[in-house]
Amino acid sequence: MPNWLQISPAELFALLAAIAFSAGLNVYATVAALGLLARFGHLPLPPALQVLDTWPIIAASITLFAIEFFADKIPAFDLVWSALHTFVRVPIAALLAYRATAQLSPSEQLLATLLGAAIAFAAHSGKTAARAAVTPSPEPFSNISLSLAEDALAIALTWLATRHPYAAGTIALTLVAIIVLLARSVIRAVKALFRGAEKELSGG
Repeated sequence: MPNWLQISPAELFALLAAIAFSAGLNVYATVAALGLLARFGHLPLPPALQVLDTWPIIAASITLFAIEFFADKIPAFDLVWSALHTFVRVPIAALLAYRATAQLSPSEQLLATLLGAAIAFAAHSGKTAARAAVTPSPEPFSNISLSLAEDALAIALTWLATRHPYAAGTIALTLVAIIVLLARSVIRAVKALFRGAEKELSGG
């Protein structure tokens, strides 16, 4: 169980890489998991993030996670939901990285913030690409199965980061590398996501 204020910068960056990736998949599950782990003494949070273990934040995160749990499994509507959450998952991941590294130098804190945002964006984009691939399927089971897998990965990776930061960070960065290698497909999927979301919102 690492103490965020005492671990080395390398271990801290590994931990944050995993959490940023998790936030890119499901930010509400990630924040709720961090809050609950801290609340029950399994994760000492840095002072700037101790607000996460307050019951109002935990309750709000769980409520939003419950909403996303169902919204994210409805074909077509999940396109709108995911498009809108491009502007939620990435900024919150960046904010978590920024607040978690307050004890580092300004340049290290800025680097952590940028990396957190970049990793979250990669995770979100990879999720988008996978979702775009299964959404046209006429049956709902592939969409539901993929969404459940994403939720499980976000929670499991957050938990693993609090126990084995290097292992969790390695998993997150490996997944980011895979997404980067498939960047062309991911970019096409992101464009298709916003076109589909715009169509759904316009009622087309």
